[in-house]
Amino acid sequence: MSAASSDLLLLLFGVGGVLILASSISYVLQKRLSPDGSNAVIENLNARINAWWVMAAFTGLAFVAGRVGVVVLFAFCSFAALREFITLTNTRRADHWALATAFFIILPVQYYLIATEWYGLYSIFIPVYAFLFMPIMAVFRGDTERFLVRIAEVQWALMICVFCASHVPALLSLDIPGFEDRNVLLIAFLVIVVQLSDVLQYVWGKLFGKTKIAPRLSPSKTVEGFVGGVLSATLIGACLWWITPFTPLQAGLLAFIIAIMGFFGGLVMSAIKRDRGVKDWGHLIGGHGGLIDRLDSVVFSAPIFFHIVRFWWSLT
Repeated sequence: MSAASSDLLLLLFGVGGVLILASSISYVLQKRLSPDGSNAVIENLNARINAWWVMAAFTGLAFVAGRVGVVVLFAFCSFAALREFITLTNTRRADHWALATAFFIILPVQYYLIATEWYGLYSIFIPVYAFLFMPIMAVFRGDTERFLVRIAEVQWALMICVFCASHVPALLSLDIPGFEDRNVLLIAFLVIVVQLSDVLQYVWGKLFGKTKIAPRLSPSKTVEGFVGGVLSATLIGACLWWITPFTPLQAGLLAFIIAIMGFFGGLVMSAIKRDRGVKDWGHLIGGHGGLIDRLDSVVFSAPIFFHIVRFWWSLT
């Protein structure tokens, strides 16, 4: 077994151990505080942990399958997230061609470019060519009512759900000396740090949160939760340095940056939900809401993480 495979299995066993511990605690809490299922907080916690098991299983299988598995997984996530996003936009019948192009041409092409490691094109395909092509597809239908708003919303959906999300599997294409065949561990580092930052911000906020950061956007986010969650995620990132090509200090700094970006990503996506008058993006994941509710932090941090790592090694 290669060192990369050994580290990946060790990491997956570690994640499994954390989930087993969380499930055990949840079971005890349910028996003591909600034996009849009447405690909404405990029931929501159980639903979230069960959903984490499913998400961890699919992610682990994709990691074990290698490049193809990871690309397919995130292509599916982009498709599902794009569908959730589009349901909250001001699209009209005249936009159907543009939407079909987004789902069945632009999204597959972007992930094909990721799979073939064509960085020069996948880095500009959506922000340049798709941005120019989408309005052309829509304008042929002759419907000018709220045209700019409609096109901007679809373009923004593509940027968030496809372009940004695709930078997660794009990490596999990075050429890092001495780190060959281990790039999947960079994806694991990104996802674990950002997701744990979200969870720990929630936990710290519930335990010590008093000062709300943005009550109109996300009432549950507090200064205490933000500071505690980001610092905890930074420490976890530093402890995970062994799955990265970085030193503990460098890994901690990267964890701090992506945790901050993940927080702001959550705020931005919350603002969109408030604008549309909904609590969640969807109902795909029990206890979490929609797929975007779970990936909003990752998609904002992924391009930053990708380019920091890429240019870091290009300058060394």
